[in-house]
Amino acid sequence: MADPKGFLTTGREVAERRPVEERVQDWKEVYPGGPGKALLPIITKQAGRCMDCGIPFCHSGCPLGNLIPEWNDLVWRDDWSSAIERLHATNNFPEFTGRLCPAPCETSCVLGINQDPVTIKNVEVAIIDKAWETGHVNPQPPEWLTGKTIAVVGSGPAGLSVAQQLTRAGHTVAVYERAEAPGGLLRFGIPEFKMEKEQVDRRIQQMKEEGTVFRSGVNVGVDVTGTQLKQRYDAVVIATGATAARDLPVPGREFGGIHQAMEYLPQANRVALGQTIEDQIVATGKDVVIIGGGDTGADCLGTAHRQGARSVTQLEIMPRPGDDRPAGQPWPTYPMIYRVASAHEEGGDRVYAVSTVNFESDADGNVSGLNLVEVKFEGGKFNPVEGSERTIPAQLVLLAMGFLGPEREGFLEQLGVELDERGNVKRDKNYHTSVEGVFACGDAGRGQSLIVWAIAEGRSCANGVDTHLTGSST
Repeated sequence: MADPKGFLTTGREVAERRPVEERVQDWKEVYPGGPGKALLPIITKQAGRCMDCGIPFCHSGCPLGNLIPEWNDLVWRDDWSSAIERLHATNNFPEFTGRLCPAPCETSCVLGINQDPVTIKNVEVAIIDKAWETGHVNPQPPEWLTGKTIAVVGSGPAGLSVAQQLTRAGHTVAVYERAEAPGGLLRFGIPEFKMEKEQVDRRIQQMKEEGTVFRSGVNVGVDVTGTQLKQRYDAVVIATGATAARDLPVPGREFGGIHQAMEYLPQANRVALGQTIEDQIVATGKDVVIIGGGDTGADCLGTAHRQGARSVTQLEIMPRPGDDRPAGQPWPTYPMIYRVASAHEEGGDRVYAVSTVNFESDADGNVSGLNLVEVKFEGGKFNPVEGSERTIPAQLVLLAMGFLGPEREGFLEQLGVELDERGNVKRDKNYHTSVEGVFACGDAGRGQSLIVWAIAEGRSCANGVDTHLTGSST
């Protein structure tokens, strides 16, 4: 509903979603033409709601330090070419963050103290989408080369941002990716209905034209060792992400039909892009249970809908968050509130404050259901509620419970880098690891986090690498 001044003030209203019955029939983005694109006059009004705060807390809310009031003002003045310059000054890939970031900038918007905040995320993606359409996104090759060579291992958002910054600084950069195409989880983990891969492809093309080299289908640690990379390049950047998935060690885990989310989602993404996957894990006609209530679980939910699941239930061990900001999480912090992703609008049940006791199987050893119990958090742990046990049917169970850090075997062991107490790659303030000339950024060093943090760390890591190699910062 519009506010008294006639502005649409929520992200849901600014970015019109396609009807549920239409979007679950295909893999196209939920937002027609991109978030906010169809309603640019309203986007302009939203940008106009940004005010002279004195201290714009949206800056601190954004890990990238995006110059939000500046490009909001430029959009309001209809100066889109200047707006994309200010946006690109701090963010290499706003089309990624504008679609995938949970927008901590909005929860720290000063307007949010007593009304709805500016829909910053919608303005951001409108700027970059318009920039692509009008030819304002072009390669920026370096004017000269330093002669220094760098290997970046991993082509997710952290790897891409560090590689682009270092290439533009004049270094020769090769990005290694074990999958058949670059992009990491942006390509194979994020479903098409959240971000179509055209967004990734044209950024990769831009980076190639700038001089970045991509070596896809190379499994570092197997096809080439970490030691060989260190000998071949002047610096090595670890940007492999946090891909060691958290498991669920309960009775029956070995039954067929129980899979990690990152076994299921990449297969679905490849098929959506036209590939053929033998023995694909599919939800068609099945009762699907997703264990984990985060973004990955929501991605599994939307994917299962599009595959024609009979039912989908998403389980979360934490209690249901409230609809309003908790008193203990005041503005400008990022509040834990009840959020509804586009996938949740499409159907399925969300069950909170439950824990899986064990799985049941059919005569062939495939999962047929799971037993769960309600829990309460008491004394620092989740305790079962007596008499709350029940069984729900499931022929497909997807584990989406988060990640425990980077994979240690192979590449990291070969480099000999030190790990911190959480199992992530240990690094100093310049992103330098315990091994000379080896750096780490993104989830590999930070642990599972947001895309906006991955890009921010990639940019900062590039400064550390450049200083190490040349004595000056990018």
